[in-house]
Amino acid sequence: MTPFAVILLFVGFTCANSVYENTAYGYLQRYGVPAAERIRKAEENVATSRIVGGSLAPTGQFKYQAGLLISMVGSNGTGVCGASLLSANRLVTAAHCWYDGVNQARLYVVVLGTVTLFSGGTRIATGNVTTHPNWIPRYLRNDIAVIYLPRQVTFSSNIGPVALPSGSELREDFMGSIAMASGFGLTSDGSMIRSNQSLSYVNLTVISNELCSVYYAILLQSSNICTSGYRGTGACRGDSGGPLVTISNKRPVLIGVVSFGSVLGCEINFPSAYTRVSSFISFINQHL
Repeated sequence: MTPFAVILLFVGFTCANSVYENTAYGYLQRYGVPAAERIRKAEENVATSRIVGGSLAPTGQFKYQAGLLISMVGSNGTGVCGASLLSANRLVTAAHCWYDGVNQARLYVVVLGTVTLFSGGTRIATGNVTTHPNWIPRYLRNDIAVIYLPRQVTFSSNIGPVALPSGSELREDFMGSIAMASGFGLTSDGSMIRSNQSLSYVNLTVISNELCSVYYAILLQSSNICTSGYRGTGACRGDSGGPLVTISNKRPVLIGVVSFGSVLGCEINFPSAYTRVSSFISFINQHL
């Protein structure tokens, strides 16, 4: 897996200050469309392989995981992102999966209940998406959006919602916790994909924002949460908007939405950064 909105970092870890250094601008066209094409081609093959630092997910392990096939205004290409099912007709994703500062999406095909993005499962088209009112693509502020489905999905052994943080979890930073990131994104930085592109996941350690800010400087806010990139693990292009989940009070809880990482690659040991769900619980609940 990998991020997502990707940020160009210099060797000295200077902060990004132009649209060329913040590739949330143009994510859908630069990364989402190429990732979708790679994934589609990969699914035509028959071999299997493991995500970098992670594993292939069996059907039903991540019932809340959704894939997004994205049609854009003025483009014939298809972008790709992830999302998390919150209820029978609501999902949460990253705002840059709808509007990245340059490209505007017009339609999602929401894919549920399958480990392959381009085949199987339940598929529902929608253009009803609400991004956070203070979403700022240039600086990746408030990178979150709610998706409305035109009909309710039926929960099953393969489709079901994930819990939102509640109670004391809303004040928890989860530092040191093990969390699972999952998605249909690329499994390596290389241009060759030899396996069919199934849903993958990886267990990651949540790190402090202080440590994460060493890599991402002023881009990182208290409303972000980060995981370690130790041994080249983390999210990758195509995973944007997907879930970061930990086990709390004996249930899976959504604590992050895949947001950004380094444009230098997915395997360079940099942290992955996510939108911290607890920081936006009011926005989410307002649209449930």
